[in-house]
Amino acid sequence: MRSIWNGAISFGLVSIPIKLVNATENHSISFRQIHTEDGGRIRYRKVCEREDREVASSEIGKAYEDADGTMIPITDEDLAALPLPTARTIEILAFVPADRIDPLQMDTAYYLSANGVPAAKPYTLLREALKRSQKVAVAKFALRGRERLGMLRVVDDVIAMHGLLWPDEIRAPENVAPDAGVTVRDKELDLADALMDTLGEVDLAELHDGYREAVEELIAAKASGEVAPSAPSAGKSEGKVIDLMAALENSVRQARGARGEDAEVKPLRKGAAKKTAASSSKPPSGKKKSSTKKTTAKTTTKSAAKKSSDTPPPKKSPPRKKATA
Repeated sequence: MRSIWNGAISFGLVSIPIKLVNATENHSISFRQIHTEDGGRIRYRKVCEREDREVASSEIGKAYEDADGTMIPITDEDLAALPLPTARTIEILAFVPADRIDPLQMDTAYYLSANGVPAAKPYTLLREALKRSQKVAVAKFALRGRERLGMLRVVDDVIAMHGLLWPDEIRAPENVAPDAGVTVRDKELDLADALMDTLGEVDLAELHDGYREAVEELIAAKASGEVAPSAPSAGKSEGKVIDLMAALENSVRQARGARGEDAEVKPLRKGAAKKTAASSSKPPSGKKKSSTKKTTAKTTTKSAAKKSSDTPPPKKSPPRKKATA
């Protein structure tokens, strides 16, 4: 890896010579602009407006345009002579817990490499101090014509530095959250939790760029004269009202099925409907009791009649009211 900046880390009175190396690389596929009629390349030429001619890169410098349009030339020597302590130094300001850094501030990542044998000892000292403290270092440095904020942390056995945006470069999230008052029910949260648990964790090392692979297949097919692969047609879902509970239940069911688990999801919406249907299938309690009373009355009357036919008539006695069930 080629270094893009040479300087030193200022750690109190300790100076650690280092090299700055890009920690990331871009794998996206780049395209050229062409003339659609004949396929000719479209190029941009750097032309001097005064002389109306193309100029080479060695003839091009930089300047600041004033409010009235005046160009004020600025050379690399002018910038190198700026009275900044961070011109060639990564100046550590403080050590803070990692959660104090807002992820929104994260920018380009770099590796810091010890520059020479004498730098190995202080480099290792700073690395081990960061490990033991479980903190990150906040620093200032100058790169590509501007002073920047950085965060130093340990990655494996290397000190890495993340460029940080300045706090005033982070926009406030105004008018971004939904305006309408939305209420989320506990049942919906329970299903969302179940879906999160079912999806589980992922090994980030196994993730890949599917779009880049599809573009590479498209280029290969066109280069060999084959038919380019086409995407499957997706159903129209614009304007469709989504049943959130049903979508959550189906998501949990699919996630469990993909993991080979029991795909059954206990319904949360239809429980009340099932209870209502079960209760409506039973006859009213009042009618059931009435029919039971009638049956009992008939049985009692028949038994009384049978007993009276088997026994001799009793002696006459004062008339009594007829017994009823």
